[in-house]
Amino acid sequence: MFSIKILIVFYSRRGRTKKIAKNLSAQLKCDMEEIFDIKNRKGIAGFLSAGTDANLGRLTVLKEIKKNPSLYDLIIIGTPVWSSNISTPVRTYISLYKKDFKNVAFFCNRLGSDATKIFSDMENICQKKPIALMELTSREIIRNIYTQKLKEFVEKIKAKG
Repeated sequence: MFSIKILIVFYSRRGRTKKIAKNLSAQLKCDMEEIFDIKNRKGIAGFLSAGTDANLGRLTVLKEIKKNPSLYDLIIIGTPVWSSNISTPVRTYISLYKKDFKNVAFFCNRLGSDATKIFSDMENICQKKPIALMELTSREIIRNIYTQKLKEFVEKIKAKG
């Protein structure tokens, strides 16, 4: 029986990463926390500042986190890819809470660049090897053609539980 306590933590500027997080939460029957940046990331100005901040590896200030990651056996972290980098809010969350993570899994939503660097950077910041990875393209999410990848990701997580 699958019985580990899981928290899905994600940032979503345009709603795609959130869509995946909701699907995962429903399949794994687990808690979810959306993280929010105090910086306005909306519109073209938000898009440009997001890319700049991500390229420079900057951190930001997050709105209050409601769920304590130390109370969970597994933290699944989801990020959009910004300018071939982890989104700034997710980089900040990992940097602040990595000491509380027992186990991690990662997923990302990307346009073009492959996710190898993203997952490697997330692992390096966390200082933990992920138990599962899932890379989705924005196109797959918009067209709802990611069911198989989601299923395989969930199966890997359940196999570890």
